[in-house]
Amino acid sequence: MNVRWGLGELPGLLVELGLARPFLVASARWDAPVDVVGVWRETPSDRIAEAAEAAGGADSLLAVGGGSPIDLAKAISAETGLPVVSVPTTYSGAEWTPTFGIRDPGRVMHGGGSGAILAGIVYEPELTVGLPRAETVGTSMNALAHTAEALYVKGRNPEGDREALAGARLIGEWLPRVVEAPDDLGARRALLEGAMHAGAALASAGLGLAHAMAQALGGRFGLPHGAMNALTLPPALRFNEPVAAAEIERFGGALATDDPAARVQELARLGGYQRLRDQGVPENELVEVAEAAAERAGAKANPRPATPSEISGLLRSIY
Repeated sequence: MNVRWGLGELPGLLVELGLARPFLVASARWDAPVDVVGVWRETPSDRIAEAAEAAGGADSLLAVGGGSPIDLAKAISAETGLPVVSVPTTYSGAEWTPTFGIRDPGRVMHGGGSGAILAGIVYEPELTVGLPRAETVGTSMNALAHTAEALYVKGRNPEGDREALAGARLIGEWLPRVVEAPDDLGARRALLEGAMHAGAALASAGLGLAHAMAQALGGRFGLPHGAMNALTLPPALRFNEPVAAAEIERFGGALATDDPAARVQELARLGGYQRLRDQGVPENELVEVAEAAAERAGAKANPRPATPSEISGLLRSIY
């Protein structure tokens, strides 16, 4: 992956990649950082075919924002074959994988896929200043879940381990500082570096049970993916401990704790994330959510198989 730091590096990266006609995918909040041939502002969106048609005169897609515009750009890429350059403004890590989810403007899931062509990433810490606390913590917890799961999923590997441990250390150290001093650009940069390592770990190793539960919850109820990961990671860690104790201990070491699940809960509470009921999840639908989660790739890559009944129990433990 071609990774650069500083928005000033974007024009040079586009030249290096041979891209001259980018099409911007971003919400109305973000201006185009370079000249573009067109703009798509509805994010998230399930109008993929229309967005792909609008990008007809482009040679690339420039995604600026969090997971929604980046996922949308990846969906358009899979449809058109255009490469994606991402400028993330959150800590989600969506810029690292060719997979994507398709949501409507109400954030309800309408499917997903893979096959996006990833060309480059430009990280600019200044773009994360002003990100509200809930989104800062939520997307950081998503990144932290990437690091934890990379250490024990079936696709784990030495490169993913290195990236995961580096990311967990930075996120664990700097997320509290960013919450305490949200305008501290140095702290924001360190947290973004942690998210970068977490994204690389995700790309290298893949997802586990915590993400499967988070995806099922977010996709069904239109809830933020980061918020759901903040809640689902602790029970997933406890569930996996009988078969992945050494790996979870390494994760705890990166967080400087001997109780990583409890530490994750502490970090989640920085964003106000404590129980599923607080997010408006209806208790009478947990069984259906559990059944959906059990079918997701993350559940199947988890080191300990989980039945729908077991997943339902995990969800009830955080309800």
